[in-house]
Order: sequence, then C-alpha cells, then structure tokens
Amino acid sequence: MITQIGILVHDIEAVSEAYANFFGVDKPAWNWTDTPDKAQTEFQGEPSQARAKLAFFDMDSLQLELIEPDFHPSTWRNYLEEHGEGPHHIAFVIEGMKEKIAIMESKGMKLQQKGEYTGGRYAYFDSVPQLKVLIELLENDK
Repeated sequence: MITQIGILVHDIEAVSEAYANFFGVDKPAWNWTDTPDKAQTEFQGEPSQARAKLAFFDMDSLQLELIEPDFHPSTWRNYLEEHGEGPHHIAFVIEGMKEKIAIMESKGMKLQQKGEYTGGRYAYFDSVPQLKVLIELLENDK
C-alpha cells in the first residue's frame, strides 16, 4: 500500500503554507533529517553528508512529504536540479529491508540512496525506467 508521496521544493516554508491553506489545516513545522553520524546516508554507494528539511501532512492512510534538500549530492538534490520542483517518490512501508533491496535490484531498479532515521531506515530506487517514478521503501523499527 502506498503510504507517502514525496514532493521536492525550493522553499519549504512557502510551499508548506500553500498546502496548509489548500487543505484548510495548520502549517506543520519542518525538521531537518538526522545528522550524518546518525543517518549514515549513502548516495550512489558512497557516504554522504546530505540532509533535507522535511514537513509532513498526514491525511488518513496517506502522508504528503515536502522535501527541501541541502546542497550536498543526494537523490533529492539531483532530482530537483534535473526536474525542478514537484513529485519525487512514492513510498511503501515494508519489512526486511535487505531482502527487499535485493528484490528491487533484481528487477533492474538500482539503489540510489539509503539511510537511517529515528525509528527506522529508508531506501530510494531508480525505478523511473520501469515505473516512471522513484520508489522509496520505509522500514520502521518494531
């Protein structure tokens, strides 16, 4: 089941305000992703210092994530520079991250970026050739 849609933005404050007005809800506070020592981010197989500002709108079973990346190389920064603002990924909650990474890669969907967050881990795949959008897998600790 799709749990999240991620949208890349240049100005998280302005876009958060626009979505809050559109949905008729309070503007959520944004937070930075975890620091590199906690996040252990890898981009294209190499350690990365990349961080991003995130704001979340929770709507029943779907979450809208706004992402304003810093300027370090990352899936977020590269996609924003190549495609501009707009949809970046759809995300699914899974169990068994290592096994799911192997399955995705066996289907020709190369791992782009992975890392940890407080309470779990994530992985982004280049699934655009097959699915026309990036896929993110989220595994939450139990």
